[in-house]
Amino acid sequence: MAAHFGRRLRKGAATTAVAAAAVAALSASQAPGVAIGGQDGRTSSGTATEPEESTDDPGATGNSPYYTDLPPLNSPNPSPSASSEPVVQGAAEAGIPATVLDAYKKAEAALRSSKPGCHLPWQLLAAIGKVESGQARGGRVDADGTTTSPIIGPQLDGNGFALIKDTDDGRYDGNSAYDNAVGPMQFIPSTWAWAGRDGNDDGLDDPNNIYDAALAAGHYLCRFGWDLSDRADLRRAILSYNNSTEYLNTVLSWLEYYRKGTHEIPDGTGTLPGNRSDTRSTSPGPSTPGTGPSAPDTRPSKPGKQGGGSTAPPASPGTPSTPPATTPPSTTPPSTTPPTTTPPSTTPPPTTRPTPTDTVDHLENAGTGKLTATAGEAFTERIRARAETDAGKAVAKVRIRFTVLGDTDTAFTGGESVATVLTDGSGTAVAPALRAGEKTGDVTVRATVVGRVVPGLEYRATVTERVADTVVRTDDEALACTPGGEFAHRVEVLATRDGEAAGKVAATATLITAADDAAVNDEGPYFKDADDKAVRTLSGLRTDADGRLKLPRLYADDTTGTFLLRITTAGGATLTVELTVAEADTASSEPTTGA
Repeated sequence: MAAHFGRRLRKGAATTAVAAAAVAALSASQAPGVAIGGQDGRTSSGTATEPEESTDDPGATGNSPYYTDLPPLNSPNPSPSASSEPVVQGAAEAGIPATVLDAYKKAEAALRSSKPGCHLPWQLLAAIGKVESGQARGGRVDADGTTTSPIIGPQLDGNGFALIKDTDDGRYDGNSAYDNAVGPMQFIPSTWAWAGRDGNDDGLDDPNNIYDAALAAGHYLCRFGWDLSDRADLRRAILSYNNSTEYLNTVLSWLEYYRKGTHEIPDGTGTLPGNRSDTRSTSPGPSTPGTGPSAPDTRPSKPGKQGGGSTAPPASPGTPSTPPATTPPSTTPPSTTPPTTTPPSTTPPPTTRPTPTDTVDHLENAGTGKLTATAGEAFTERIRARAETDAGKAVAKVRIRFTVLGDTDTAFTGGESVATVLTDGSGTAVAPALRAGEKTGDVTVRATVVGRVVPGLEYRATVTERVADTVVRTDDEALACTPGGEFAHRVEVLATRDGEAAGKVAATATLITAADDAAVNDEGPYFKDADDKAVRTLSGLRTDADGRLKLPRLYADDTTGTFLLRITTAGGATLTVELTVAEADTASSEPTTGA
């Protein structure tokens, strides 16, 4: 069984009282963490409803203890705590496990759409996740984002913590007497009843799932119309999560640190914080995932999976659930028999069952063929990657990240350059459709395993330019002018491909010497550049979305005669137009100047 690193220990009542007094000066309004009137906080239709704002608030976590380690190196330190106890700087990991980081960013994107005025940064969720559970115990989660064993805090029995009697019949915390904070974001069940969300679209809201918990935390922090870009609202939101000044300062320190940059690390490799707000060790060492006692698995069942488990309250180190006996001291003389020495146990420590991601050895191309598309169009072939073990066995339920690399405007459907897909039963992940941008040339798409360091797989896609196979004039107006004058009509053409309008096709227009000589003519009609100088070749032209191209005005020098204008499009379509320059008595009756 994996170590139960999320378990919270007893917090001193004196420290709690001092912190609460300081918080009162900082925030006059807090949000309720317990459902009103003992109800579950949901409507009859099952949708979540947020309680009214209140000052009677144990916070999302029931004000349980938290990790106090500060960011490393140059990250800012918190301001002085309301507690007189010093905050010990401990070992801290700057990187965030891949699945956990993905959950934070997905939650930010969801809130950006549903509550844009909140301005929730994913770095705030990362800061809270760091302080609450050490980023889900260093990222010990499966491909769905569910922790490999439940993360459960101490029972909130009023003995150093808030008093919150059982509200979930032990469903989440295994405790039918009192509530416990649960999951990587440490929600108490009564808060989860209305704040819980389904962040990974599996039909459940599970506080032990990082996608669900991160989305729920985002909604919790964005209620009451709070704008987290406003410093005062940001402080109110954090204090509503855990009512402690020291907690506020620690979260703000991590928020600032993550805003300066972080990096992704494989799942399960994060370093656990070593300091807790309720255990002030002077020489703490970071915890290591995979050792120690485990909490009972009381998570709700998922379709096709077994769930449930013991409903007995989880043991909290240092917090006995039954008061110690007070038997009077014995009057029997002490024994003179030497104590028996018990040899240390040779039983190996419990191990954690590897997740599917742990078994991936490499990626294979799952049949992706040649990737070619015309600029602006979708690639007909979709990229496929298969996750395999070292023995070549397919691995299902592994998250594959597809990333479009380099300076290109080619992207997946929706305009995203990154897409994450779960492998199916055959171990294959199919990327969303790729759409070519306007930049032509080769594009590289890389597939990698989220949460696992294995070589990536690269695919080459080629974007070709838009082409036309035909170009014609849109009218039959005569194109004539007197020497030194201006042509009355501008040349307009329509480019098509396979009978359809060819939009955004590159074209050039050149005044040529003769039909069989494409050299630029040095006399006769001409265009003007930005400095009003004569030019007889225009490049960089492009048809509009409807395939039409209207050339700039043409002018004539003093040379008379018949001249040729040739228009050429990408794809090789050409059109040659005659231009006449003659004296007024022999020229066309068209006016010599444009309107």
